[in-house]
Amino acid sequence: MTSATEPMRIVILGGGFGGMYTALALDRRLGRRADVEVTLVNRDNFFLFTPMLHEVAASELDMTHIVCPIRKLLRHVQFFAGEVDAIDCENRTVTVWHGDDRHHHRLRFDHLVVGVGAVTNFHGLPGLEARALTMKSLADAIALRNRVIANLEEADLECCADQRSKLLTFVIAGGGFAGVETAAAVHDFAHGALRFYRNLTADDLRVVLVHSGEVLLPELGERLGRYAQRKMEQRGMEVLTSVRLSGVSSEEVVLSDGSRIRAGTVVWTAGAAPHPMLATLPCSTERGRIVVDEHLRAAPGVGLWAVGDCAHIMDRRTGRPHPPTAQHALREGRLLARNLLATRDGRPLRPFRFRTLGQLASLGRRSGVANVLGFNFSGFVAWWLWRSIYLSKLPRLEKKVRVMLDWTLDLCFGKDLVQLKTAPVGNPDAPPPPVERPSPARSEPALAGVAGTGESHDA
Repeated sequence: MTSATEPMRIVILGGGFGGMYTALALDRRLGRRADVEVTLVNRDNFFLFTPMLHEVAASELDMTHIVCPIRKLLRHVQFFAGEVDAIDCENRTVTVWHGDDRHHHRLRFDHLVVGVGAVTNFHGLPGLEARALTMKSLADAIALRNRVIANLEEADLECCADQRSKLLTFVIAGGGFAGVETAAAVHDFAHGALRFYRNLTADDLRVVLVHSGEVLLPELGERLGRYAQRKMEQRGMEVLTSVRLSGVSSEEVVLSDGSRIRAGTVVWTAGAAPHPMLATLPCSTERGRIVVDEHLRAAPGVGLWAVGDCAHIMDRRTGRPHPPTAQHALREGRLLARNLLATRDGRPLRPFRFRTLGQLASLGRRSGVANVLGFNFSGFVAWWLWRSIYLSKLPRLEKKVRVMLDWTLDLCFGKDLVQLKTAPVGNPDAPPPPVERPSPARSEPALAGVAGTGESHDA
């Protein structure tokens, strides 16, 4: 442990809502004291505001407007842009690396905050990990946007009706917040772009949402879930409930009821798993998440704390763990910052007490569903609440203004159809290798039906 004359070293792993808000809360207090040193380690040098991720995929927001540079957010906290290689709790060190040459550094800590988030769980379904897109990162949103535009471009010039139908069929798996908002965003974006493609019509486009439960958005209750389904179906989307993905091939998606959908794009939002790093730590876990007490301590003897998706925190009021949502994670981060400083000052720790204020989902076209403080809202009011509440939570005034400008311009102009390709290393003018489309006889065989286990997950 650190002595009274040495600064207390705090290392925070992960720049999501939990880790970032822990760092922000500490940063506000470090200007008045020199007895604490804080280092934040994150792969990216920005904080991603994930609730607006689907709007980047739908070309409603510029991709840089929902990310905040960490170095602009933190004045007193040190930042390390890199990856975690190993954690040695016995010697209180974290080995991290960065750069193409994987240059390693060893960071010493007195207290370690684990907030590395969750990873996508593909449940071992055949072909899914290799062929499906996900919606967890900024790169995912850009990849989905590029895929929609690329498929529209190819379909407009495709003479084979069957191939054109496949290109314009988008399957989104997962009826939680991420899946519903992604499906609505893809539908609106593609429909808005169709008028620029002479050979395509609205009848060519097919957006299918697959959900393992009986009702969409189960966190909001049956009434709002069924409203969301009706609204999406009225606008032309297909909603398949009580069915799961069983596998994905290059030609089709196989569902658990035996049906098959020829689709050129599959987006997987129906599964998340704890980060594998958590299993290497000397602490108890529950379903892969670190079990912490009400003060967010995992292993007091080694100064280990957990926050956000990594933490399993029991809610004494309900007898169930707190859900891994952003609104919980940011409040956990603020409390954790206070408790970390309290350990240095010898003050008592505060317990985590929080009740969900509400949850909201955008259905596109100025429509949404929301449950706020126990009251249900739908339609335009819910959509307005969604935008107002999340805009208020977006860090930094600069980003708030830029997002508001994007939303205003979106009312006046159509969505941008520029496909943002990244150039490969080498000669960009070199001709690509010839690609031969396989004949049906040589194409990949369709998958046999396999029972799926995917469930919707919202974080």
